[in-house]
Amino acid sequence: MHSFLTLRRFAGWLLVMVSALVRADDWPHWQGPQADGIWRETGIVETFPAGGPPVRWRAAIGAGYSSPAVAAGRVFVMDRPNSETRGNPGGALQRATETGRERVLCLDERDGRVLWEYAYECPYFISYPAGPRASPTVAGNRVYTLGAEGDLHCLDVATGRVVWARAFKRDYGVTTQTWGFAAPPLVDGDRVICMVGGEGHTVVAFDRETGRELWRSLEVCEPGYAPPIIIEAGGRRQLIVWESEAINGLDPETGRVFWTEPFKTKMAHAIGTPRRHGDYLFISSFFDGSMLLQLDPAQPRVSVAWKIKGPSEIRPEGLHSLMSTPFLEDGHIYGVCGFGQLRCLQISTGDRVWETLEPTTIGSKPARWTTAFLVKHADRFFIYNENGDLIIARLTPQGYAEISRAHLLDPTNKAGNRNVHWSHPAFANRSVYVRNDRELIRVDLSAARP
Repeated sequence: MHSFLTLRRFAGWLLVMVSALVRADDWPHWQGPQADGIWRETGIVETFPAGGPPVRWRAAIGAGYSSPAVAAGRVFVMDRPNSETRGNPGGALQRATETGRERVLCLDERDGRVLWEYAYECPYFISYPAGPRASPTVAGNRVYTLGAEGDLHCLDVATGRVVWARAFKRDYGVTTQTWGFAAPPLVDGDRVICMVGGEGHTVVAFDRETGRELWRSLEVCEPGYAPPIIIEAGGRRQLIVWESEAINGLDPETGRVFWTEPFKTKMAHAIGTPRRHGDYLFISSFFDGSMLLQLDPAQPRVSVAWKIKGPSEIRPEGLHSLMSTPFLEDGHIYGVCGFGQLRCLQISTGDRVWETLEPTTIGSKPARWTTAFLVKHADRFFIYNENGDLIIARLTPQGYAEISRAHLLDPTNKAGNRNVHWSHPAFANRSVYVRNDRELIRVDLSAARP
């Protein structure tokens, strides 16, 4: 008996040690735990099994583009219940009027059971009115959400109780952009930083516990759609804000502008997240090409390393990204161009090294506004394309090497004449969480399956 108890204790200790080594991580906000698009969990599948990875659960939800956030044993997602609008029949620039509600859902990460929901009336006057765009941001015992018409909420993680709320159109007199508010709230210390728009308050910081305004900054009316990020460079923490006319470095504590570099975007197409890599900062836009900035190592300032713009979005040079955020590593840039070309560029020059349509489009045929989301894991990438396929591949200067592919969800939205899936997945608990306009699913990506 003594030997049996000793063996049980040893087995229990071993289980604890293995669990610590193969630790499950959260994905609490846009671009993951460190906001860099890297998934750092271990114990992840190398190739998909025949028939695809197993679905742990499915949960019915409404329409929307908002990607899920996973934290504290819960999954948070925004939707628009009962919305039947898919794409925009009147054209990408045509706003549509739609009555309805926006909703924040909180689900149990283990089984997809709804723990609470919070809904509010939210009439739309935007293009592509299927639902909210911005991913929730979880910080401590609060979750911060931003709806497509500028409704900012701070909710209690455990109960969904409203702690405080702001309405950008009411509080700041701004007009919703054509495609709605899309930049997720950024929590930095005791601040929640949001892209608001309007002269003098393009970007605003709120107290994360009370919603009180702490500072406002920048003069541009159209804030664009890109999430702000925090970097450390030039001996200072810098808030990087890419808006419709320029990219800026600000003091995150005060909103004071350190530097501004003009980069005017057609139709406010500042969308993908700015990418920092070493001493470089990179942005890319569908109509206006790309710009690489050199960060000064001693002071909070920048210089232009290069700007590359093709004759048009149909004939791009370098990279003309739309919604997909590029990834930079080892002297190269990997990103999806506006017609679906996955491209590799040299960071130093912006010269194209290679391109392929294999992971992004059906039949490797270019298609306008094609999107795929790149997440790095170890020495490979997980690529989720707009057709609902999850792909494991290696991206190197030598080319694109696909390892495995599985179809997870059918696209339920529209872009032009094709079906699309435009919601970024979340990677947590050795799983991928992904949604369309009908359901949110958790798919097991662990190497050791139960």
